Amino acid sequence: MTRPHPRTPRRTIRRTGTLLLRLLALSAVVLGLQAAPAHHARAATPFKVLAFYDGTYDAAHISFDREANSWFPQQGATHGFTYTATTDWSQLNTANLAKYQVVMFLDNYPQTAAQRSAFQSYVTNGGGFVGFHVSAFNTDSSDWPWYHNTFLGTGTFQTNTWGPTQETLRIDDRNHPATAGLPATITSSVSEWYSWQNDLRNNPAIDVLASMDPSTFPIGTDPNQTWYSGYYPITWTNRNFHMVYNNFGHNAMNYTTNTALSSTFASAQQNQLLLQEIAWAAGQSGPVTPPPGGATGRITGYGGKCVDVAGASSTNGAAVQLYDCNGTGAQQWTVGTDGTVKALGKCMDVTAAGTADGSKVQLYDCNGSGAQVWQHQSNGQLVNPASGKCLDAAGPSSANGTRLQIWTCYAAANQLWTTPS
Repeated sequence: MTRPHPRTPRRTIRRTGTLLLRLLALSAVVLGLQAAPAHHARAATPFKVLAFYDGTYDAAHISFDREANSWFPQQGATHGFTYTATTDWSQLNTANLAKYQVVMFLDNYPQTAAQRSAFQSYVTNGGGFVGFHVSAFNTDSSDWPWYHNTFLGTGTFQTNTWGPTQETLRIDDRNHPATAGLPATITSSVSEWYSWQNDLRNNPAIDVLASMDPSTFPIGTDPNQTWYSGYYPITWTNRNFHMVYNNFGHNAMNYTTNTALSSTFASAQQNQLLLQEIAWAAGQSGPVTPPPGGATGRITGYGGKCVDVAGASSTNGAAVQLYDCNGTGAQQWTVGTDGTVKALGKCMDVTAAGTADGSKVQLYDCNGSGAQVWQHQSNGQLVNPASGKCLDAAGPSSANGTRLQIWTCYAAANQLWTTPS
Protein backbone atom coordinates (compact mmCIF):
# COMPACT_ATOMS: atom_id res chain seq x y z
CA MET A 1 0.00 0.00 0.00
CA THR A 2 1.34 3.42 -0.89
CA ARG A 3 1.57 5.77 2.05
CA PRO A 4 2.04 9.55 2.18
CA HIS A 5 5.57 10.85 2.54
CA PRO A 6 6.17 11.19 6.30
CA ARG A 7 7.20 14.84 5.99
CA THR A 8 3.90 15.79 4.22
CA PRO A 9 1.24 16.89 6.71
CA ARG A 10 -2.08 15.02 6.32
CA ARG A 11 -4.17 18.21 6.15
CA THR A 12 -2.10 19.23 3.09
CA ILE A 13 -2.87 15.89 1.45
CA ARG A 14 -6.63 16.38 2.08
CA ARG A 15 -6.43 19.93 0.73
CA THR A 16 -4.48 18.77 -2.35
CA GLY A 17 -6.91 15.90 -2.94
CA THR A 18 -9.89 18.24 -2.72
CA LEU A 19 -8.28 20.63 -5.19
CA LEU A 20 -7.58 17.74 -7.57
CA LEU A 21 -11.20 16.59 -7.43
CA ARG A 22 -12.39 20.11 -8.16
CA LEU A 23 -10.03 20.37 -11.13
CA LEU A 24 -11.26 17.03 -12.47
CA ALA A 25 -14.86 18.13 -12.09
CA LEU A 26 -14.13 21.40 -13.87
CA SER A 27 -12.43 19.51 -16.69
CA ALA A 28 -15.47 17.27 -17.06
CA VAL A 29 -17.74 20.29 -17.34
CA VAL A 30 -15.50 21.93 -19.93
CA LEU A 31 -15.28 18.72 -21.95
CA GLY A 32 -19.02 18.30 -21.69
CA LEU A 33 -19.58 21.80 -23.00
CA GLN A 34 -17.17 21.19 -25.85
CA ALA A 35 -18.94 17.97 -26.76
CA ALA A 36 -22.40 19.55 -26.77
CA PRO A 37 -23.83 20.03 -30.28
CA ALA A 38 -24.09 23.58 -31.59
CA HIS A 39 -27.85 23.16 -32.11
CA HIS A 40 -28.50 22.08 -28.51
CA ALA A 41 -32.19 22.85 -27.87
CA ARG A 42 -33.12 25.40 -25.28
CA ALA A 43 -36.48 25.98 -23.66
CA ALA A 44 -38.72 28.42 -25.52
CA THR A 45 -39.04 31.79 -23.86
CA PRO A 46 -42.59 32.49 -22.60
CA PHE A 47 -44.31 35.22 -24.58
CA LYS A 48 -47.50 37.28 -24.45
CA VAL A 49 -50.33 37.54 -26.97
CA LEU A 50 -52.87 40.39 -27.12
CA ALA A 51 -56.03 39.77 -29.21
CA PHE A 52 -58.43 42.48 -30.38
CA TYR A 53 -62.01 41.84 -31.46
CA ASP A 54 -65.47 43.44 -31.64
CA GLY A 55 -67.77 40.47 -31.07
CA THR A 56 -70.76 42.42 -32.36
CA TYR A 57 -71.26 41.49 -36.01
CA ASP A 58 -72.39 38.19 -37.57
CA ALA A 59 -73.14 35.27 -35.28
CA ALA A 60 -70.52 33.16 -37.12
CA HIS A 61 -67.77 35.64 -36.26
CA ILE A 62 -69.02 36.00 -32.68
CA SER A 63 -68.96 32.20 -32.35
CA PHE A 64 -65.34 32.18 -33.53
CA ASP A 65 -64.44 34.96 -31.07
CA ARG A 66 -65.94 32.96 -28.22
CA GLU A 67 -64.06 29.83 -29.25
CA ALA A 68 -60.77 31.69 -29.69
CA ASN A 69 -61.02 33.28 -26.27
CA SER A 70 -61.41 29.84 -24.74
CA TRP A 71 -59.00 27.83 -26.93
CA PHE A 72 -55.98 30.15 -26.97
CA PRO A 73 -55.56 30.43 -23.17
CA GLN A 74 -55.74 26.66 -22.92
CA GLN A 75 -53.10 26.22 -25.63
CA GLY A 76 -50.96 28.95 -24.12
CA ALA A 77 -50.71 27.03 -20.88
CA THR A 78 -49.20 24.12 -22.83
CA HIS A 79 -47.15 26.00 -25.41
CA GLY A 80 -45.63 28.78 -23.37
CA PHE A 81 -47.67 31.92 -23.94
CA THR A 82 -50.28 33.98 -22.15
CA TYR A 83 -53.33 35.24 -23.99
CA THR A 84 -55.25 38.42 -23.30
CA ALA A 85 -58.33 39.41 -25.33
CA THR A 86 -60.02 42.79 -25.39
CA THR A 87 -62.74 44.71 -27.22
CA ASP A 88 -61.06 47.97 -26.19
CA TRP A 89 -59.18 48.98 -29.33
CA SER A 90 -57.75 52.00 -27.53
CA GLN A 91 -55.31 49.52 -25.98
CA LEU A 92 -53.73 49.43 -29.41
CA ASN A 93 -51.20 52.08 -28.43
CA THR A 94 -47.42 52.14 -28.38
CA ALA A 95 -47.00 51.93 -24.61
CA ASN A 96 -49.31 48.95 -24.25
CA LEU A 97 -48.07 47.07 -27.33
CA ALA A 98 -44.54 47.16 -25.91
CA LYS A 99 -45.69 44.55 -23.34
CA TYR A 100 -46.62 41.95 -25.97
CA GLN A 101 -44.77 39.86 -28.55
CA VAL A 102 -47.81 39.00 -30.73
CA VAL A 103 -50.96 40.95 -31.62
CA MET A 104 -54.04 39.22 -33.06
CA PHE A 105 -57.01 40.68 -34.92
CA LEU A 106 -59.92 38.24 -34.59
CA ASP A 107 -62.77 39.97 -36.42
CA ASN A 108 -61.82 43.53 -37.43
CA TYR A 109 -58.90 45.92 -37.80
CA PRO A 110 -58.21 49.31 -36.15
CA GLN A 111 -60.32 52.24 -37.31
CA THR A 112 -58.68 55.33 -35.84
CA ALA A 113 -55.53 57.07 -37.07
CA ALA A 114 -53.83 56.75 -33.67
CA GLN A 115 -54.49 53.00 -33.44
CA ARG A 116 -53.32 52.42 -37.00
CA SER A 117 -50.14 54.40 -36.46
CA ALA A 118 -49.33 52.45 -33.29
CA PHE A 119 -49.92 49.11 -35.02
CA GLN A 120 -47.83 50.02 -38.07
CA SER A 121 -44.97 51.13 -35.85
CA TYR A 122 -45.26 47.93 -33.79
CA VAL A 123 -44.99 45.52 -36.72
CA THR A 124 -42.41 47.65 -38.56
CA ASN A 125 -40.19 47.33 -35.50
CA GLY A 126 -40.49 43.55 -35.36
CA GLY A 127 -43.70 42.92 -33.41
CA GLY A 128 -45.58 39.72 -34.29
CA PHE A 129 -49.05 39.59 -35.85
CA VAL A 130 -51.61 36.85 -36.56
CA GLY A 131 -54.88 37.80 -38.28
CA PHE A 132 -58.05 35.90 -39.08
CA HIS A 133 -60.71 35.94 -41.80
CA VAL A 134 -62.74 39.15 -41.49
CA SER A 135 -59.78 41.12 -40.12
CA ALA A 136 -58.80 41.56 -43.79
CA PHE A 137 -62.30 42.17 -45.17
CA ASN A 138 -62.85 45.49 -46.90
CA THR A 139 -64.93 46.86 -49.76
CA ASP A 140 -62.49 49.67 -50.52
CA SER A 141 -58.81 49.19 -49.73
CA SER A 142 -58.24 52.95 -49.91
CA ASP A 143 -59.60 53.22 -46.35
CA TRP A 144 -56.14 52.04 -45.18
CA PRO A 145 -53.86 51.40 -48.16
CA TRP A 146 -50.79 50.45 -46.13
CA TYR A 147 -52.65 47.66 -44.31
CA HIS A 148 -54.57 46.20 -47.27
CA ASN A 149 -52.06 46.70 -50.07
CA THR A 150 -48.61 46.71 -48.44
CA PHE A 151 -48.97 44.68 -45.25
CA LEU A 152 -51.59 42.05 -46.20
CA GLY A 153 -51.13 42.43 -49.95
CA THR A 154 -54.78 41.61 -50.68
CA GLY A 155 -56.20 44.82 -52.03
CA THR A 156 -60.01 44.78 -51.96
CA PHE A 157 -62.22 41.81 -51.06
CA GLN A 158 -63.55 40.15 -54.20
CA THR A 159 -65.70 37.06 -53.59
CA ASN A 160 -66.64 34.56 -50.89
CA THR A 161 -67.88 30.98 -50.87
CA TRP A 162 -71.14 29.90 -49.27
CA GLY A 163 -71.99 27.93 -47.22
CA PRO A 164 -69.04 27.25 -44.94
CA THR A 165 -67.14 24.08 -45.83
CA GLN A 166 -64.20 21.92 -44.75
CA GLU A 167 -61.49 21.75 -47.43
CA THR A 168 -58.14 20.20 -48.33
CA LEU A 169 -55.30 22.71 -48.10
CA ARG A 170 -52.00 22.37 -49.97
CA ILE A 171 -48.87 23.38 -48.07
CA ASP A 172 -47.12 25.68 -50.57
CA ASP A 173 -44.02 26.50 -48.48
CA ARG A 174 -42.90 23.42 -46.58
CA ASN A 175 -39.69 25.10 -45.41
CA HIS A 176 -41.30 27.81 -43.30
CA PRO A 177 -41.19 27.25 -39.51
CA ALA A 178 -44.98 27.61 -39.38
CA THR A 179 -45.45 24.54 -41.59
CA ALA A 180 -42.81 22.34 -39.90
CA GLY A 181 -43.83 18.70 -39.65
CA LEU A 182 -46.98 19.05 -41.75
CA PRO A 183 -47.72 16.75 -44.71
CA ALA A 184 -48.13 18.00 -48.29
CA THR A 185 -51.86 18.52 -47.74
CA ILE A 186 -53.91 19.04 -44.59
CA THR A 187 -57.60 19.13 -43.75
CA SER A 188 -59.00 22.50 -42.71
CA SER A 189 -61.73 23.22 -40.26
CA VAL A 190 -65.07 24.43 -41.60
CA SER A 191 -65.07 28.06 -42.76
CA GLU A 192 -66.41 30.53 -45.25
CA TRP A 193 -63.58 31.47 -47.63
CA TYR A 194 -62.55 34.83 -49.15
CA SER A 195 -60.82 35.76 -52.39
CA TRP A 196 -59.06 39.02 -53.16
CA GLN A 197 -58.42 41.59 -55.84
CA ASN A 198 -54.65 41.01 -55.92
CA ASP A 199 -52.89 37.83 -57.02
CA LEU A 200 -50.53 37.30 -54.10
CA ARG A 201 -48.23 35.15 -56.25
CA ASN A 202 -47.19 38.30 -58.11
CA ASN A 203 -46.05 40.05 -54.94
CA PRO A 204 -42.42 39.19 -54.11
CA ALA A 205 -42.98 40.20 -50.47
CA ILE A 206 -45.70 37.58 -49.98
CA ASP A 207 -44.93 33.96 -49.10
CA VAL A 208 -48.05 31.80 -49.41
CA LEU A 209 -47.89 29.03 -46.82
CA ALA A 210 -51.12 27.21 -47.73
CA SER A 211 -53.73 27.39 -50.48
CA MET A 212 -56.76 25.46 -51.70
CA ASP A 213 -55.62 22.11 -53.12
CA PRO A 214 -56.95 21.43 -56.64
CA SER A 215 -58.49 18.19 -55.38
CA THR A 216 -60.86 20.09 -53.08
CA PHE A 217 -62.95 21.83 -55.77
CA PRO A 218 -65.83 22.67 -55.92
CA ILE A 219 -65.80 24.82 -52.79
CA GLY A 220 -69.17 25.95 -51.43
CA THR A 221 -72.73 24.63 -51.29
CA ASP A 222 -74.56 27.52 -53.00
CA PRO A 223 -74.03 27.21 -56.79
CA ASN A 224 -73.99 31.00 -57.06
CA GLN A 225 -71.24 31.31 -54.45
CA THR A 226 -69.07 28.31 -55.27
CA TRP A 227 -65.48 28.21 -56.54
CA TYR A 228 -64.97 25.58 -59.23
CA SER A 229 -61.29 26.16 -60.03
CA GLY A 230 -58.48 28.66 -59.55
CA TYR A 231 -55.76 29.58 -57.10
CA TYR A 232 -56.94 30.67 -53.64
CA PRO A 233 -54.36 31.41 -50.92
CA ILE A 234 -55.49 30.61 -47.40
CA THR A 235 -52.50 31.34 -45.14
CA TRP A 236 -49.59 33.62 -45.96
CA THR A 237 -46.90 35.83 -44.53
CA ASN A 238 -45.26 39.06 -45.64
CA ARG A 239 -41.48 38.58 -45.72
CA ASN A 240 -40.93 42.13 -44.47
CA PHE A 241 -42.78 41.48 -41.19
CA HIS A 242 -43.31 38.81 -38.55
CA MET A 243 -46.93 38.35 -39.60
CA VAL A 244 -49.32 35.61 -40.73
CA TYR A 245 -52.86 35.98 -42.05
CA ASN A 246 -55.37 33.10 -41.99
CA ASN A 247 -58.43 33.04 -44.25
CA PHE A 248 -60.38 30.92 -41.73
CA GLY A 249 -62.39 32.04 -38.70
CA HIS A 250 -66.07 31.78 -39.68
CA ASN A 251 -68.07 28.92 -38.16
CA ALA A 252 -71.07 27.29 -39.79
CA MET A 253 -74.19 28.54 -38.00
CA ASN A 254 -77.88 27.89 -37.62
CA TYR A 255 -78.79 31.56 -37.72
CA THR A 256 -82.39 30.88 -36.68
CA THR A 257 -81.37 29.38 -33.36
CA ASN A 258 -77.98 31.15 -33.15
CA THR A 259 -76.28 27.76 -32.82
CA ALA A 260 -72.77 26.94 -34.02
CA LEU A 261 -72.62 23.92 -36.30
CA SER A 262 -68.83 23.70 -36.53
CA SER A 263 -65.64 24.65 -34.74
CA THR A 264 -62.67 26.58 -36.15
CA PHE A 265 -60.43 24.47 -33.89
CA ALA A 266 -61.75 21.06 -34.98
CA SER A 267 -58.77 20.26 -37.27
CA ALA A 268 -55.66 19.01 -35.46
CA GLN A 269 -53.47 19.73 -38.51
CA GLN A 270 -54.77 23.28 -38.88
CA ASN A 271 -54.30 23.77 -35.14
CA GLN A 272 -50.67 22.69 -35.48
CA LEU A 273 -50.17 25.20 -38.30
CA LEU A 274 -51.78 27.92 -36.21
CA LEU A 275 -49.73 27.25 -33.07
CA GLN A 276 -46.51 27.21 -35.11
CA GLU A 277 -47.50 30.50 -36.74
CA ILE A 278 -47.94 32.10 -33.34
CA ALA A 279 -44.60 30.79 -32.07
CA TRP A 280 -42.82 32.01 -35.21
CA ALA A 281 -44.49 35.43 -35.01
CA ALA A 282 -43.20 35.67 -31.43
CA GLY A 283 -39.65 34.88 -32.53
CA GLN A 284 -39.74 31.25 -31.38
CA SER A 285 -39.11 28.21 -33.56
CA GLY A 286 -39.59 24.46 -33.70
CA PRO A 287 -42.51 22.19 -34.58
CA VAL A 288 -45.55 21.77 -32.38
CA THR A 289 -46.82 18.21 -32.64
CA PRO A 290 -50.19 17.44 -31.03
CA PRO A 291 -50.21 14.02 -29.37
CA PRO A 292 -51.56 11.47 -31.88
CA GLY A 293 -55.03 10.08 -31.37
CA GLY A 294 -55.73 11.45 -27.91
CA ALA A 295 -55.85 9.68 -24.55
CA THR A 296 -58.34 6.91 -23.71
CA GLY A 297 -59.79 6.02 -20.34
CA ARG A 298 -62.57 6.90 -17.95
CA ILE A 299 -63.87 10.38 -17.15
CA THR A 300 -64.78 10.80 -13.50
CA GLY A 301 -66.86 13.50 -11.89
CA TYR A 302 -69.41 14.29 -9.22
CA GLY A 303 -69.40 11.82 -6.33
CA GLY A 304 -66.51 9.90 -7.88
CA LYS A 305 -68.86 8.44 -10.50
CA CYS A 306 -67.93 7.76 -14.13
CA VAL A 307 -69.29 9.31 -17.32
CA ASP A 308 -71.23 6.42 -18.83
CA VAL A 309 -73.35 5.62 -21.89
CA ALA A 310 -76.72 4.30 -20.71
CA GLY A 311 -77.16 0.62 -21.52
CA ALA A 312 -73.78 0.59 -23.28
CA SER A 313 -75.81 1.54 -26.34
CA SER A 314 -74.19 2.95 -29.48
CA THR A 315 -77.54 4.07 -30.85
CA ASN A 316 -77.77 7.75 -31.78
CA GLY A 317 -79.40 9.58 -28.89
CA ALA A 318 -78.18 7.21 -26.17
CA ALA A 319 -78.11 9.07 -22.85
CA VAL A 320 -74.78 10.11 -21.35
CA GLN A 321 -75.03 9.78 -17.58
CA LEU A 322 -73.22 9.26 -14.28
CA TYR A 323 -72.78 5.69 -13.08
CA ASP A 324 -70.61 3.63 -10.74
CA CYS A 325 -67.23 3.06 -12.39
CA ASN A 326 -67.11 -0.49 -13.74
CA GLY A 327 -64.41 -0.59 -16.43
CA THR A 328 -66.79 -1.36 -19.31
CA GLY A 329 -66.52 0.05 -22.82
CA ALA A 330 -69.43 2.34 -22.04
CA GLN A 331 -67.04 4.24 -19.76
CA GLN A 332 -63.97 4.26 -21.99
CA TRP A 333 -63.68 7.70 -23.57
CA THR A 334 -61.08 8.93 -26.03
CA VAL A 335 -60.37 12.65 -25.63
CA GLY A 336 -59.10 13.69 -29.06
CA THR A 337 -56.79 16.53 -30.01
CA ASP A 338 -59.63 17.86 -32.19
CA GLY A 339 -61.85 18.40 -29.13
CA THR A 340 -64.03 15.32 -29.61
CA VAL A 341 -64.85 12.96 -26.74
CA LYS A 342 -65.69 9.49 -28.08
CA ALA A 343 -67.02 6.19 -26.73
CA LEU A 344 -68.38 3.13 -28.52
CA GLY A 345 -67.34 4.67 -31.85
CA LYS A 346 -69.49 7.78 -31.44
CA CYS A 347 -69.15 11.31 -30.08
CA MET A 348 -70.38 13.04 -26.94
CA ASP A 349 -72.90 15.50 -28.39
CA VAL A 350 -75.22 18.28 -27.20
CA THR A 351 -78.72 17.25 -28.29
CA ALA A 352 -79.97 19.32 -31.25
CA ALA A 353 -76.84 21.50 -30.89
CA GLY A 354 -78.62 23.22 -28.01
CA THR A 355 -77.14 26.20 -26.23
CA ALA A 356 -79.70 26.63 -23.44
CA ASP A 357 -79.11 25.60 -19.83
CA GLY A 358 -80.36 22.03 -19.40
CA SER A 359 -79.70 20.87 -22.97
CA LYS A 360 -79.07 17.14 -22.62
CA VAL A 361 -75.85 15.42 -23.64
CA GLN A 362 -76.06 12.27 -25.74
CA LEU A 363 -74.03 9.89 -27.89
CA TYR A 364 -74.25 10.58 -31.63
CA ASP A 365 -72.48 9.96 -34.94
CA CYS A 366 -69.37 12.16 -35.14
CA ASN A 367 -70.09 14.97 -37.59
CA GLY A 368 -67.51 17.71 -36.92
CA SER A 369 -70.08 20.12 -35.52
CA GLY A 370 -69.55 22.49 -32.61
CA ALA A 371 -72.01 20.42 -30.57
CA GLN A 372 -69.29 17.76 -30.34
CA VAL A 373 -66.32 19.90 -29.35
CA TRP A 374 -65.19 19.97 -25.72
CA GLN A 375 -62.31 21.78 -24.10
CA HIS A 376 -60.93 20.61 -20.74
CA GLN A 377 -60.03 23.67 -18.67
CA SER A 378 -57.26 23.80 -16.10
CA ASN A 379 -59.87 24.07 -13.32
CA GLY A 380 -61.48 20.77 -14.39
CA GLN A 381 -64.45 22.10 -16.36
CA LEU A 382 -65.35 20.59 -19.74
CA VAL A 383 -66.54 23.51 -21.87
CA ASN A 384 -68.54 23.25 -25.09
CA PRO A 385 -67.27 26.36 -26.97
CA ALA A 386 -70.25 26.44 -29.34
CA SER A 387 -72.58 27.20 -26.44
CA GLY A 388 -70.07 28.59 -23.96
CA LYS A 389 -71.60 26.19 -21.39
CA CYS A 390 -70.10 23.47 -19.16
CA LEU A 391 -70.72 19.74 -18.90
CA ASP A 392 -72.89 19.44 -15.79
CA ALA A 393 -74.38 16.64 -13.67
CA ALA A 394 -78.08 17.53 -13.39
CA GLY A 395 -79.54 18.15 -9.97
CA PRO A 396 -76.79 18.34 -8.83
CA SER A 397 -76.92 14.63 -8.13
CA SER A 398 -74.41 11.81 -8.13
CA ALA A 399 -77.02 9.04 -8.22
CA ASN A 400 -76.61 6.33 -10.84
CA GLY A 401 -78.41 7.41 -14.00
CA THR A 402 -78.04 11.15 -13.43
CA ARG A 403 -78.21 12.75 -16.89
CA LEU A 404 -75.40 14.98 -18.06
CA GLN A 405 -76.32 18.32 -19.58
CA ILE A 406 -74.79 21.67 -20.40
CA TRP A 407 -75.21 24.55 -17.98
CA THR A 408 -73.78 27.98 -17.36
CA CYS A 409 -70.27 27.52 -15.98
CA TYR A 410 -69.94 28.25 -12.26
CA ALA A 411 -67.13 25.86 -11.18
CA ALA A 412 -69.23 23.82 -8.77
CA ALA A 413 -68.29 20.20 -7.99
CA ASN A 414 -70.89 18.83 -10.41
CA GLN A 415 -69.03 20.61 -13.26
CA LEU A 416 -65.54 19.32 -12.50
CA TRP A 417 -64.17 16.35 -14.41
CA THR A 418 -60.99 14.30 -14.54
CA THR A 419 -60.15 13.11 -18.04
CA PRO A 420 -57.64 10.50 -19.24
CA SER A 421 -54.14 11.81 -19.94
